[in-house]
Amino acid sequence: QVQLVESGGGLVQPGGSLRLSCAASGFTFSSYAMRWYRQAPGKEREMVAGITTTGGNTNYADSVEGRFTISRDNTKNTVYLQMNSLKPEDTAVYFCKAVRTSYVYWGQGTQVTVSS
Repeated sequence: QVQLVESGGGLVQPGGSLRLSCAASGFTFSSYAMRWYRQAPGKEREMVAGITTTGGNTNYADSVEGRFTISRDNTKNTVYLQMNSLKPEDTAVYFCKAVRTSYVYWGQGTQVTVSS
């Protein structure tokens, strides 16, 4: 069955770094664009970063541009989100999403907490 499993979340101090991973299985990963979303308590889910099937193009929310980097390894069926210079406002549950035409799959999320 289709699975997207996020990992790498945790508690980090402001200014610190984390790398999230999202391991995919059950579908042809290399045919899907991948996106990272986040949802903070009481807020709507928002897109953080996206990457095309080959990794040739990426895009970012203004709030994370220059601090976060999305990448993928199609040989490992995994997408990553490198998060640097973390701020308290980055605290949220982070989700990965696979998209191909009308096919959409979500992971279960991983908690990121930025606090001193």
